[in-house]
Amino acid sequence: MEGLIGRKIGMTSVFTEEGKNIACTVVEAGPCVVTQVKTDDSDNYNALQLGFGEAKEKRTTKPMKGHFDKSGTTPKRKLVEFRDCELEKSLGDTVTVADVFEEGDKVSVVGNSKGKGFQGVVKRHNFRGVGDATHGQHNRLRAPGSIGAASYPARVFKGMRMAGRTGNKRVKTQNLQILKIYPEKNLLLITGAIPGHKGAYVIIEK
Repeated sequence: MEGLIGRKIGMTSVFTEEGKNIACTVVEAGPCVVTQVKTDDSDNYNALQLGFGEAKEKRTTKPMKGHFDKSGTTPKRKLVEFRDCELEKSLGDTVTVADVFEEGDKVSVVGNSKGKGFQGVVKRHNFRGVGDATHGQHNRLRAPGSIGAASYPARVFKGMRMAGRTGNKRVKTQNLQILKIYPEKNLLLITGAIPGHKGAYVIIEK
């Protein structure tokens, strides 16, 4: 599996040659530095560990600082392993957009969805609520309703759809297409929306 670490810039739209307007997301993908090369002999599997984004040296632990020194690079904020990567790179090499992707490639994007805090059942699970304020209903329009049975089983089953924290979960969006590549600026235009807020780190997998 090949891929890169990127940062979500925002959304825009582009016109195709047929005049169709397509919404897409702008992602700054790389350049990433190879911070570790794992092989069958040393780790029982093949993988490339890539680093992206500058981190402050004073906030980097000594073990991690030594890890980055081995590859001759500055401390990075995000480290991701890509298993069975076919890129022929060695420790300290730089991986760019042009090394991995081409226009028209199908990709998957992994990231953390936007956190929305503690939400009720209407926003969290698309409940309709009571929907009628007459016949004695009072403050029940957005209520969850009954959540359990009677004296048996005398508990609420796990997974019951109730109010709670919404968002801020690892999300993978699949079958997206790369519309355009700007290798000089390390930018990708990917069709549709991807998880995360502006400036969030994402993983683009080929």
